[in-house]
Amino acid sequence: MNKDLILVTGGAGFIGSAFVRYMSSKTRILVLDLMTYAGDMRRLGEVPPEQMSFIRGDICDEALVSHILNTYRPKAIVHLAAESHVDRSIDGPQAFMKTNVEGTMNLLNCATNYWRSLHEGDRDQFRFLHVSTDEVYGSLTFDEHPFCEDSPYLPNSPYAASKAASDHFVRAWHKTFGLPTLITHCSNNYGPWQFPEKLIPLMITKSLQSKPLPVYGDGSNIRDWVHVNDHVAALELVLDRAIPGSVYSVGGNYEISNLNLIKLMCATLDRYAPRLDGLSYQEEIIFVQDRPGHDVRYAINTTKIKSELGWTPSVNFSEGINQTIQWYLNAQDWIRDISNLSTYQQERLGIGVVRSNQS
Repeated sequence: MNKDLILVTGGAGFIGSAFVRYMSSKTRILVLDLMTYAGDMRRLGEVPPEQMSFIRGDICDEALVSHILNTYRPKAIVHLAAESHVDRSIDGPQAFMKTNVEGTMNLLNCATNYWRSLHEGDRDQFRFLHVSTDEVYGSLTFDEHPFCEDSPYLPNSPYAASKAASDHFVRAWHKTFGLPTLITHCSNNYGPWQFPEKLIPLMITKSLQSKPLPVYGDGSNIRDWVHVNDHVAALELVLDRAIPGSVYSVGGNYEISNLNLIKLMCATLDRYAPRLDGLSYQEEIIFVQDRPGHDVRYAINTTKIKSELGWTPSVNFSEGINQTIQWYLNAQDWIRDISNLSTYQQERLGIGVVRSNQS
């Protein structure tokens, strides 16, 4: 086993690339990514070439995954490859079933075969970290206690259902086959390089394009937000210190309604990039028909990961959102490249049309 190598699936995605950038100074990384619309190698541009290798491929490809594991022999797999956009899961759930469920099960099968081939000491050190979401728990009311590791699974969207199914397979592989797995559930991530189908970059992009800012329903749906850098720091701790079979919740301890978040972003943009007509970007907010099965509230109890592993979020949300908005203001070339898609792709991804993902 190569004790200086981690295999990261989905490593060219938003969270995956943040993890690769964060870990590349500490260990070598092998990225496996299919490079769908959400993958972008520019996210990995600052990673030293000697610290990262890249393979373009599908986690559903059994022969490829087995070859990678047996050839490169990583000390751990950090599984971040996933379809993650709720609106897209409503429009086309089959892709979510294939990637999130079948892909995860294929990884588990291949990882188990590889793990069994290791020497006993190496088997004890190997880890399979599966990165999931708080959406598997369904929806909270406004006054319910936050989700914790023991919360029942009640997924309400095809995306959440696919992630819930993958979680169950990961747990089953640990219980049945002994594979040393770990699971994390995170709340909404934000930060640089997030694809502009998600709420924060979508609202920034639409604002700068002088387009309407669509808000589902009355905008009262509440989300907990964690900066992506805090999230990947938590993943490192779980990978290094957690006992196989463990589950941890990762959240930013910052709840805000979608409408208030958009208003906050508008006020920030008013300062950093004021409109030529002198009006606030809030003037462009419109309310649109609510999304089917739209969860009311997500919130995360981070007591376990704090008490057992010593993790707490370090990025203050006010500072983090300001830095994120400034990053997008300075990344207009990337935004233009992303937006230069076919009309069909734009409609599917919610760019340039009145749609939004406020998951």
